[in-house]
Amino acid sequence: MLVKKHIPGPFEISSVQEYETSANSLNFIFPDLSNDKFSSTRAFKDSRFVNPINGFPKMSYHSFILRTPHGIVLVDTCVGAHKEHPLIAEWHMQNYPYLNRLKQLNLTPADIDFVCCTHLHGDHVGWNTRLENGHWVPTFPNARYLIAKPEYDYWENIHNKTKNHVFKTAWNESVLPVMEAGQIDKVSAEHEIFNGVQLRPAFGHSPGNVVIDVSDGKRSAILTGDVLHHPVQIERPEWYTVFDDDQKMALDTRIKTLERIADRGTVMLAGHFGGATPLIIESGKKYFRYTNPI
Repeated sequence: MLVKKHIPGPFEISSVQEYETSANSLNFIFPDLSNDKFSSTRAFKDSRFVNPINGFPKMSYHSFILRTPHGIVLVDTCVGAHKEHPLIAEWHMQNYPYLNRLKQLNLTPADIDFVCCTHLHGDHVGWNTRLENGHWVPTFPNARYLIAKPEYDYWENIHNKTKNHVFKTAWNESVLPVMEAGQIDKVSAEHEIFNGVQLRPAFGHSPGNVVIDVSDGKRSAILTGDVLHHPVQIERPEWYTVFDDDQKMALDTRIKTLERIADRGTVMLAGHFGGATPLIIESGKKYFRYTNPI
C-alpha cells in the first residue's frame, strides 16, 4: 500500500510513500558489510525489508502525516519532483505521484500546518517545494517549515563556503526558496511543536539531525528519520551506513534511541524502512529485537 494509517486516535499517524526500491546492493548502504553477515540476521529473512529474490535491502522513501487536535504535521518530504540529483539516478528529475497519494488521505498541500524536516539531506526535503512557472515555490503554502537551527546553520555554512557539494542543488531548490518565502522557522533541537509532539536531538547522521516524539498520554511513537536506515540496525546498531556524517556519534545516538524506547511499547516509525513499517523495540540478551505493534 502506498498510503497507510499506522496509529489511530487523537494523534493519528499515516504515511505517504513516494517510492520503494530494492535495486541497490548491500554495499550501497552498508559499505563494509559482507553478504554472509547480513544473511545471518533476522531482518534478512523478513521479506518486508529484504528482496527475497536478489537479497538486496528494501529502501522506502515516504513522509509521515501526524493529525492532532492542534494541527497537521508532515514529517520529511522525500525526493521531490523535477529535482536535480545527478549522482543518484533514481532521484534525478523524477516525478513521482506523491501529491496524488496525499489526496488519498483527504489532504491537500494547503491543509498542512507544519512541515518538519528531521534533517536536510536531499531525500528529506524534496517536496518542500514544487516547480511553478519555472520557479520553485513552497509546496505547502500555509505551513510553517520547522528545521533545527544546528542543522540549518551547518548547511547554510556549507552552501556559502563551497561552490559544489553533494547537496548543493537540494539547498538551492528545496530549502532556500522556502526561506525566501518567509516560511522557515529555525527552532531548537528540543522544540515542542505543541503538547505531545516534540523534537529531540539525534545528532550524528547529520550535524543537527532530530527525531520526533509523539504521545497522546496513552500511546507513544517516535519518528526516527535516518537514525536507522534499515531494521537490521536494530539487531546490529554498530553497522553504520555510508550516509552517516559522523559514524561514532551516529552509533551513540542509535544505541541511546533504542535504549530509550525499548520495552516501553513505543511505536518506531523510521524514514526508510520497507513499507514504512511500524515496529516495537524490545531488549535482547545481546542485541535489540523488533516486534509488530498490536
